[in-house]
Amino acid sequence: MISRARTTLAVTATAAALALTAGLAVTGAQASSGHDEQRKEAGQGSSWTAAWASAPQRPSIGFKPNWSEAGFDGQTLRQVVRVTEGGDRARIRLSNAYGTSPLRIAGATVARTAKGASVEPGSVRRLTFGGKESASVPAGGELSSDRADLDLDAFESVTVTLHLSGTTGPATFHAQSFATSYRADGNHTADTGGRAFGESTESWYYLSGVDVGSSRTAPKRDGVVLFGDSITDGFASSTDRNRRWSDALAERLDKAGKPRPVLNAGIGGNLVLNDSAWFGEKATNRLSRDALDLPGVGTVVVLEGLNDIGFSETDKPTYKPAPVVSARELINGHRKLIREARAKGVRVVGATLLPLGGSDHYGKRAAAVSDAFNRWVRTSGEYDAYVDFDKALADPQDPERIAPAYDSGDHLHPNDAGYRAMADAVDLETL
Repeated sequence: MISRARTTLAVTATAAALALTAGLAVTGAQASSGHDEQRKEAGQGSSWTAAWASAPQRPSIGFKPNWSEAGFDGQTLRQVVRVTEGGDRARIRLSNAYGTSPLRIAGATVARTAKGASVEPGSVRRLTFGGKESASVPAGGELSSDRADLDLDAFESVTVTLHLSGTTGPATFHAQSFATSYRADGNHTADTGGRAFGESTESWYYLSGVDVGSSRTAPKRDGVVLFGDSITDGFASSTDRNRRWSDALAERLDKAGKPRPVLNAGIGGNLVLNDSAWFGEKATNRLSRDALDLPGVGTVVVLEGLNDIGFSETDKPTYKPAPVVSARELINGHRKLIREARAKGVRVVGATLLPLGGSDHYGKRAAAVSDAFNRWVRTSGEYDAYVDFDKALADPQDPERIAPAYDSGDHLHPNDAGYRAMADAVDLETL
């Protein structure tokens, strides 16, 4: 259960809180309209709410075969995501954060998903960017589309299709989507059927967000971002079933009559204190971009640190470099996250680390650091509240291990039932 740890919250959001990327430059009509939208979102008058999000990563080999290092050339990319907030208009956010040259978008559409790579006939909406159907996303930058009138319900799947007519070079992506994305040669942005999309992968490319708005209700600042590593990302959850703990939490909130958008900002292998070529920028560098600056966000739940303390317990080359991290160093990293969230007026909830006994992250030193860190989360009162995943998922017969009913098999990541148990452990009143 989450325990209340603080009753006050400093609200000191600055006027630039939701700038998409420092120094981002876009040309033409999009330059002025994009900056106007950013100024709106920095205050309380934003017309958009983040309904789905994904944290961008550098191109890499990843955990499964993907297209990030090769990129795209004269192809159409079709990606399916599930929104946790409804509305009557939508826009997409694209990221070229790790591109070395501008990303050319020849065309884009958004539609309600039918099945697989197929979309619902009559729902396809062509997207524009500053009034134009084509766009260029600068190297290192982000870009939002214009609004598209499309009715969406919470928990509805949305298909975003991008035509990449030229050679992109290595692609900014999210390695583990636990959802199928599709690719076709040529331009198939307007296709309702999926026959042309003969290739598939389980990663997302360039797409970092889907936002919604409504003419019927005013946007609220009540979005919840789950920020962390592979456990937040949903490793070992069922593909195309929306079984991450972020999905389970959104569904639980809705069932309780307290619907709120829930966004997933997990990256598999991510660390609090160190960057990784495979596992993303360290948490203390990416918190604003991937969580705090999303439109409509009011709360962030932080679950991260197992990789910082566990990578040094194994000789796996993908875990290197893996400096030995003390409990004090990990706590200081979390304190930085807390300060950054509060500076932007966002409520910040901490989480104890899950049991790691029997996993490749386990060792006497890692176990001791995990115990010390979890004591700090429970007793320090530095987070606004906390959720005790360590207790919620522990095996009663051996508390250093995940309970067998919740274990995916690697003794580190939960299965679908375990992710549901994580959502059930949250006291919804303290989000």
